[in-house]
Amino acid sequence: MVKTAGMASAVSEDRFRAMGSDIHLIVVGGSADLLTLGRDRIGELERRWSRFRPDSEISLLNAVAGEPVVVTPDTYLLVERAVEAWRLTGGGFDPTLLDALRRAGYDRSFEDLVDTGEPALPPRLSVTRPGPTDIVFDAGSIALPTGMGFDPGGIGKGLAADLVSALLIDEGAAGVCVNMGGDLRVRGESPTGAGWTMAVEHPWCAAPIALVGLWDGAVATSSVLRRVWRTGGHARHHLIDPATGEPSTSDLAFASVIAGTAWEAEVLAKAVLLRGADRAFDLLDARTAAVAVSQDGRVIASPGFAAYLGGVPMTQTVAFDPQLRGATHRSAEDTR
Repeated sequence: MVKTAGMASAVSEDRFRAMGSDIHLIVVGGSADLLTLGRDRIGELERRWSRFRPDSEISLLNAVAGEPVVVTPDTYLLVERAVEAWRLTGGGFDPTLLDALRRAGYDRSFEDLVDTGEPALPPRLSVTRPGPTDIVFDAGSIALPTGMGFDPGGIGKGLAADLVSALLIDEGAAGVCVNMGGDLRVRGESPTGAGWTMAVEHPWCAAPIALVGLWDGAVATSSVLRRVWRTGGHARHHLIDPATGEPSTSDLAFASVIAGTAWEAEVLAKAVLLRGADRAFDLLDARTAAVAVSQDGRVIASPGFAAYLGGVPMTQTVAFDPQLRGATHRSAEDTR
């Protein structure tokens, strides 16, 4: 998870739950109504995008796959960006793996998952199954191919951070930080006036593994260590490998990416993790940087990551806190 460090006491902020995550809004300057505006906008996006709400636009698209559905500009943009993200990651991010997620046991909101004792269903990927480029866009409507399920989970929070931060700046904020459960976007003036400082936090480490500085941009994290549940007595996680249709078995367990936008950072973080240590950073360009942690605590970073550390050396290994590590295992046990 990534969170803001060094906040000034005069800065307006709000914390709440949305999109299945802890949300933290920080607003510098502007009117007192901006926090409410940001909260309401996030709620609106969740109502349109959540696959767990039967009345959302995403649920409707999935329910009538094969038929065009007129959607709001927000949802049109979400699906457009998802297809773009699939291309950006060489297929490492694939928003059409909803069936694989459900077969792995993630068929309801994470807080509601319960292990029924039934084994996970085997994947049923086919080389002939429709993919992201088969989605049809036409003058405000979208049609998913018959049999496709669209999952916004790997891009929605990042895109929401981009949209909400832009809105608040447009409405008069001098600076904004929108943290959507670790997918974070900053714009404009920071509380200190010296740029935004974010702590990159591994869920099993008591201290941050890095402090990164940004003036304007995004940081997003992907991990197989938080959203863990049990199906048929076996631990499962939400990061599906498009090559197998199964939860990833990568030697990496955690990745954070710095990028210009939060949606790009979010999808690239997943792609970095899936590619494994040997090929972790081969999708990154000069505009992006990343750090990743292996299952055994080894830290690797892309060549450009050091530029965001303010001269502080990057650690080579991290020590896992037994209590924090145990908390993840207890979370999985609680889904029994």
